[in-house]
Amino acid sequence: MSAVMPAVLVAATQDGTKADDQEYGEWLGEWGAWFLGVPLRIVLIIVISTIALLVLRHVISGVARRVAEGEPTGGVLGRTEVGSVLLRANPLASARRAQRARTIGSVLRSTASIVVGSLAAVLVLDALGVNLAPFIASAGIVGVAVGFGAQSLVKDFLSGLFMLLEDQYGVGDVVDVGVATGTVEAVGLRVTRLRDKDGTLWYVPNGSMLRVGNSTQGFSTAVVEVDVDYFVDLDEARALLTEAARSVAADPVVGAYLQGEPTVTGAEKLAADAVGLRLSVRTAPAMQWEVARHLRVAVRRVLEEADVPLAGQRDALAAHRERAVAPGAATPEAATPEAADGDVPPRDPHDTPVHDAVEPRRPPAGPTTG
Repeated sequence: MSAVMPAVLVAATQDGTKADDQEYGEWLGEWGAWFLGVPLRIVLIIVISTIALLVLRHVISGVARRVAEGEPTGGVLGRTEVGSVLLRANPLASARRAQRARTIGSVLRSTASIVVGSLAAVLVLDALGVNLAPFIASAGIVGVAVGFGAQSLVKDFLSGLFMLLEDQYGVGDVVDVGVATGTVEAVGLRVTRLRDKDGTLWYVPNGSMLRVGNSTQGFSTAVVEVDVDYFVDLDEARALLTEAARSVAADPVVGAYLQGEPTVTGAEKLAADAVGLRLSVRTAPAMQWEVARHLRVAVRRVLEEADVPLAGQRDALAAHRERAVAPGAATPEAATPEAADGDVPPRDPHDTPVHDAVEPRRPPAGPTTG
């Protein structure tokens, strides 16, 4: 009897151990099946979303860095190696690239985070068995309401994004956007800030710009209109204008802004007392106004030296030449009785040749001898 009891106890113990092992195996199998289901799916969604977001941010940072460094990614000058070097050397272009890179990078990173995060949240909710139909319907209704209520705001943001991506203008550019014309001080996704020539700061919504005229992108052209006397030799006048342009090109400072040879076209305008000539030369961006001012000074000098009058200035030029040849001699008008009687006052030193031609004056009297 005593020998039988241990055997029974051993058998019962073995049966209990097997039952425990079986229960533990079943529990482990159920837990493993559950873990390999929902939790693992959620973990995989989070891991894959994180990796995708990191890759997108790395790509976006690379694009922004290329834009900030001025590498040839597009644009007028950016398509060539020489243009890329010129863009890097321009301080205004550097500031423009830096702001454009910061704005584009910030927008794209935020967009990538929102899109990837939203997709990950939807997939996690779906894995947890949450019914997404009400959320999707609510999101659709909210989207329609926001679309109707903030369509101008969305239009401004989309327009600003495409303006930045297409590099239509940047900081330092002089642009005409229709409602205002001035120098760009800041470019945002919603508004662009312009400073006009009077100092007024304009805030222009990007969605309101139907067209943009950029006067300082790629290159510019300095144009000087000259109206000479009707009877002037046009070939001589064109040669003088070309000489004036070459003298400006020889200037060590202003000449560096010129690109290419000047062009002089004749008979752009024909009037009763004038013939219009046009002098144009290609310049560096935003330097056309400075070059045009120097061209006008040079044109005035060469025309005066060659005795070529501007329109309506033939008599004034002749009077100026007479005074230049004999500054102390009296004019014919000064010998008239009215002048002799002292009715005509002496010449005002601030008068121009036009005043002298229209209103002749007697020169100041010299010292008399006893």
